[in-house]
Amino acid sequence: MSIALTTANLAEYIGQEIGVTDWIAIEQARIGTFAECTEDRQWIHIDVERAKRESPFGAPVAHGMLTLSLLPYWTFQLPAVPADAGAVLNYGFDKVRFVAPVKSGSRVRSRIKLLTATPKDKGRVLIALEHTVEIENEPKPALMAELLLMLLP
Repeated sequence: MSIALTTANLAEYIGQEIGVTDWIAIEQARIGTFAECTEDRQWIHIDVERAKRESPFGAPVAHGMLTLSLLPYWTFQLPAVPADAGAVLNYGFDKVRFVAPVKSGSRVRSRIKLLTATPKDKGRVLIALEHTVEIENEPKPALMAELLLMLLP
């Protein structure tokens, strides 16, 4: 269950976990589609048999950028932004760390914490969300990132 954020109550939730998203399956078809879309066709991602034989992970793994690209989806799926924001713009990242590989067939989800909410001019607010992307049944997260979003009135 997530918190009902509004622009008026953002400050109350700084430093708190906003919620945990649903699981998403990272199947080989998704990895292959991402490889085609980004032109990143390294064998460790798309050559299943070679990855089983030669990869230190014993299976193909998702692109780190594929996992990172799910953060906006999770941010709105939860939602981890105020419902009364006029618009939400991607402002970038402060930190991104790829901690553990996501093997093909794994499921991932994000645990989201509100780090900051900084008022800006013209009623805008810059928020920083910490995403910790967990891999089901794995001790280490796939990645940790601080996503920056600009909220417009």
